[in-house]
Amino acid sequence: MSTDNTTDASTETESKCGASEAGEARSASESASSAERSSADRSSGQGPREDGTAASEAEAETDTASKCGASSASSSTETTPDTGDDTASKCGASSSSASSSSSGSSSCGASSSSESDEEEEVGATVDDFDAEPGQLIAVGLGPGQPEGMTARARSALLDAEHIVGYTTYVELLPDEITEGADDIYNTPMCGEVSRTEEAIDRALAGNDVAIIGSGDPNVYALAGLALEIIESKGATATMLDFDVVPGVPAAQSCAARVGAPLVNDTVSISLSDHLTDMPTIESRLHAAAKEGFTITVYNPWSRKRRDNYEKCCEILLEHRDPETPVGVVHAAGREDEQVEIVELGELPELGETDLVDMTTTLLVGNEDTYVWDDRMVTPRGYETKYDY
Repeated sequence: MSTDNTTDASTETESKCGASEAGEARSASESASSAERSSADRSSGQGPREDGTAASEAEAETDTASKCGASSASSSTETTPDTGDDTASKCGASSSSASSSSSGSSSCGASSSSESDEEEEVGATVDDFDAEPGQLIAVGLGPGQPEGMTARARSALLDAEHIVGYTTYVELLPDEITEGADDIYNTPMCGEVSRTEEAIDRALAGNDVAIIGSGDPNVYALAGLALEIIESKGATATMLDFDVVPGVPAAQSCAARVGAPLVNDTVSISLSDHLTDMPTIESRLHAAAKEGFTITVYNPWSRKRRDNYEKCCEILLEHRDPETPVGVVHAAGREDEQVEIVELGELPELGETDLVDMTTTLLVGNEDTYVWDDRMVTPRGYETKYDY
C-alpha cells in the first residue's frame, strides 16, 4: 500500500522520502528521542514511505567498514530479529534490528540521521565486488495480510537468502519466511535509498536478495529506484538477474472493499509533495477530474500536509458534483480498518477526523458512479452493447 501505511493517526509523522511511518514501527522505536521523531518527515509511500529516525551519536558506538564498501553504524541496542544480537551479513554489513529505530544507518553509507536533510550519495560501485553476483528481486507484499500475498511472492521470499525492507513490512512477513532467511536487514522510515542500495550491494556480493514493499513494486515503490541505483553503480539489471514480483496495489485492494468503483478508465494520484511538487500534483488533479476518470488518492492527509488535502478537495469539487460517491478506506487489512462511502461534498470535513490519515486511500467516482446496496458501482458500459 505502498501505500506504506500507518496505524496510529494521532502520532503520525511524515518522511522526506514520501512514506508513512507505521504504528508498528513507532511502537518498536521506543528508544528514539522525541526530537528525532519530530524531525522525521513522511510521505508515501507506501510508501508507500520510510525511515525518519536514526541512531544518535551517543548510541552509535562503533563504525565498521562493510565489504559492500560502506560504513555501518552499530549500536549496542541493536538486535537482529532472530539472534538477539548484531550479526554480520554475508556481504560484511551489520544487520540492523527489526525492532530498534536507533539503527538508521545502512551499511552502504547512507545515513538517515535526523539532523541531515538528504541521504548520502550512492557509495560502492560494481568494481568494488569480486564475487559472482547473486539475484535481486523486488517483491510486492500486496495489502499486508499473509493471505493477500501472491503465491509467486511467497515462493520468491522463501527462496531469498537475504530480505531487505522497511521495518513495518518485515513485521508483516509470515514466520516461515523470516525464519527461513539467512539474514534480514530493515530500516525505519526515510531509508529508501540506503536500504535499496544495501539490497543491491548484497546481491553484487553474491547473495540472492529480495527487497520488499507493500502493494506493488511499481506503484509508488522501489522497483524504479533499484534500477536507477544499479545503473549508477555501473552494474546492469541483467547482471543481477533483476526481477519484479507484482502484488495487489492499495487502489485495487481498497476498491474491493467498497464494491466496484474502478472498472472503467482510472488514475492514481498521490498528495505527497516530497517527491512531486504541489503545482504538478494540482495540475494532474485538474486534468484527471475534468476528464471523468475515477481517481484513487494516495497519502491524502497528514498534519504537515493539511493544505494539500484541502486543495485536492477544492479541485475535485470544481469539476465534480458534490454528490459524487467517494470510497474512504482507512488502514485496509489492519485491525483498525474503517470503510465508508461518502459524498464528495463531505470530504473536506473528514480531514479533521481519524478516518482520513496517511493510511487512508480515497476512491473518487466519476459522473457515472453511483451507490447501490452500500456499494460503489462505476458502469463499464456494457449496457450500451448488451441487453440485460
